[in-house]
Amino acid sequence: MKILKNLFFGFACFTLIFSCKTDNKEATTNATVTTTENDKTERTGQAFIEDDGSTTVLSIAIGSKDHTTLVAAVQATQLENVLVNAGPLMVFAPTNEAFAALPAGTVENLLKPENKDALANILKYHVTPGNYSKDFLKKFKKLGQANNGYVKVEVIDGEPIIGGAKILASISAGNGIVHVIDKVLLPPTEE
Repeated sequence: MKILKNLFFGFACFTLIFSCKTDNKEATTNATVTTTENDKTERTGQAFIEDDGSTTVLSIAIGSKDHTTLVAAVQATQLENVLVNAGPLMVFAPTNEAFAALPAGTVENLLKPENKDALANILKYHVTPGNYSKDFLKKFKKLGQANNGYVKVEVIDGEPIIGGAKILASISAGNGIVHVIDKVLLPPTEE
């Protein structure tokens, strides 16, 4: 008889726990649907949370008067959330002058909505997983980029040159490092 009571009690507890989990699952599903419907009208994600005082590779670019073109490109491709992830991320950030050195009309053409994928590919070519100092970069022959490509690393006159670009400055961030560069890195074209 005691075994039967314990079995009944165990079954009752199991049923209670299972029914509670089912109720929570339905509440979670409803909350997800509501959030998804709101996403269509407003951009969301970590990049759009009120400033909590932490420095990210994105906030460094946004705060720089020398990177307004880069920030406009990131916003046009909606890659802001990628640049605030935990990382570590190493971003090679071309200056406005580097973008201006591209052939006339290149930036304007890339910023058109129909070229969003091509621009995103170029921007991802400027991001590497890791957090390496300028000196540590001298140890590499190439770096794997976020667009699944590789960029060549050379050491010329004791300085690391990334895809032909010189590092002008390096700024640490909470989720990685920003290396300011003097040239836009263009992924190799596929033939």
